[in-house]
Amino acid sequence: MLEVIGDVLPNAVGIAISPIPIIAVILMLMSPRSKQLGLGFLVGWLLGVLVVTAIFTLLAGVVPEPETSDDSKPVMAVIQLALGLLLLLLAVRQWRSRPAHGETAELPAWMSKTDMMKPLAATGFAFLLGGVNPKNLLLAAAAGSMIGHGELQLPEQLIVVLIFGVIATLTVAIPVIFVIAAPQKAAEVLAGVRTWLTANNAVIMTVLFVVLGISVVGKGLGNF
Repeated sequence: MLEVIGDVLPNAVGIAISPIPIIAVILMLMSPRSKQLGLGFLVGWLLGVLVVTAIFTLLAGVVPEPETSDDSKPVMAVIQLALGLLLLLLAVRQWRSRPAHGETAELPAWMSKTDMMKPLAATGFAFLLGGVNPKNLLLAAAAGSMIGHGELQLPEQLIVVLIFGVIATLTVAIPVIFVIAAPQKAAEVLAGVRTWLTANNAVIMTVLFVVLGISVVGKGLGNF
């Protein structure tokens, strides 16, 4: 089980360091209903990651590998190659979308409304953002394929999925905990973090997609 956790750890970190959800939860934490919105977003994000990863884990478990004389896993290899190439394509897209020199990076228009959401809406929004956006889908699919083909029993698979989800949620959880523990200090710190992440979002995501894409492609080639 530890080997599988090690295999999916980069994917969980990839989900965790995505700037967009961090910025979204910071905007909510700077609103009058900071704690309610922050906790609602945290729960929705965690559930979104867990549900999608669990689905791909179960799907991978029901796709049989053909019997081979060696340790090759061609089905998993093809899946990983496809997912890795898609991640590399997303890297190219992110790089091309970065602001030109001298331009100010802008947040998506929908982010201006996040601080006006109700807690339940924040939970639903975070669930979709955590589970349905293309980047998370690819990373969760790659992780699920590794968990599903990791020769683990169902309880062990669920434990790995849970660990994966918790790690992927840490960067959303930390600001929420910070606001609850030290609300006055948090406001100043989070405002600076939001500004930096907004300015560097495209570069961060490009580097992330390249590293993870190459990693997943490499694992795919190793499974042939």
